[in-house]
Amino acid sequence: MTEQKVRWGVLATGGIAATFTADLVDMPDAEVVAVASRSAEPAKAFAERFGIPRAYGDWESLAYDDGIDVVYVATPHSAHRAAAGLMLEAGRNVLCEKPFTLNAREAAELVALARGNGRFLMEAMWMYCHPMVRRLKALVDDGAIGEVRHVRADFGLEGPFPATHRLRDPALGGGALLDLGVYPVSFTQLLLGEPSDIAARAVLSEESVDLQTGAVLSWESGALASVHCSIVGGTATAASITGSQGRIDVPDGFFFPDRFVLHRAGRDPEEFTADPAHGPRASLKHEAAEVMRALRAGETESPLVPLDGTLAVMRTLDAIRDRVGVRYPGERADTPGSPEITPEVTSEVTPEIAPEVTPA
Repeated sequence: MTEQKVRWGVLATGGIAATFTADLVDMPDAEVVAVASRSAEPAKAFAERFGIPRAYGDWESLAYDDGIDVVYVATPHSAHRAAAGLMLEAGRNVLCEKPFTLNAREAAELVALARGNGRFLMEAMWMYCHPMVRRLKALVDDGAIGEVRHVRADFGLEGPFPATHRLRDPALGGGALLDLGVYPVSFTQLLLGEPSDIAARAVLSEESVDLQTGAVLSWESGALASVHCSIVGGTATAASITGSQGRIDVPDGFFFPDRFVLHRAGRDPEEFTADPAHGPRASLKHEAAEVMRALRAGETESPLVPLDGTLAVMRTLDAIRDRVGVRYPGERADTPGSPEITPEVTSEVTPEIAPEVTPA
């Protein structure tokens, strides 16, 4: 890529799209040149808000805009397969919000499209790009706490969310697991990789989506992880990593920490704090910077958020749903992620319905 600035297109106009775009327009090496929605008015309003020159009332116009280097897909996750697939088939590079798709089958289809077309694709798992999370992982990888024995992480929102809210709509992939549980699952797999065994329990709503879910993940090394997510109770969003020679505690906001504490026997606790130069703890600039670095380097995958890792997380989410009995329309009753009838792979446009719930 020889452009001085990376030219971004934004697909969807909800809350997370606005948050990400606000960070993009503040980056000197990024330029937001187009936005698209399912209708013209929200696209025009979004464009006026952020000074974006082109606004489209359909997805296809964005997909075939050759003046775009990469598209940020910010639709609800029930539309990620269709939206990202359309962009990839049109030759666009894609950053797709989390959870990557509804299930592992859809995720594998997107990865195959990207690899087959030689296009860049990355899940917007901003946690993996966060400087403090990278620092924590480096300490663990360097053996600061010995061999990891247990990881604990939680993410819950107080709610309550009415039955009409998308978080409780099966057709939109509702429930705590995909919106919130993806964070503790991704955190544990960042440190331990894909688990070998999974046990889970959930409390389901009348609509048969999970109101809260707890899971125990295990690895052949003997490591365990305890993860929890909820849309009926606000949690501390804390995490702890226990090793054979110490422990790291993240007291709050483990997916965007501003501090964590390293405990080792015979030593005083060591507190690690964020560098003010990295900006606000909730900044999405770090994931945007990683996308632009990769594009300039000619890479089609990010080493920080590898596609194989994304696929592994989706398989774990599918397995948890299988254990607790949450299945979405079109999936077989016996296996989440498997269609009732295998459909032809298409990029049929799915309506943009509601903004994603974003961590505060």
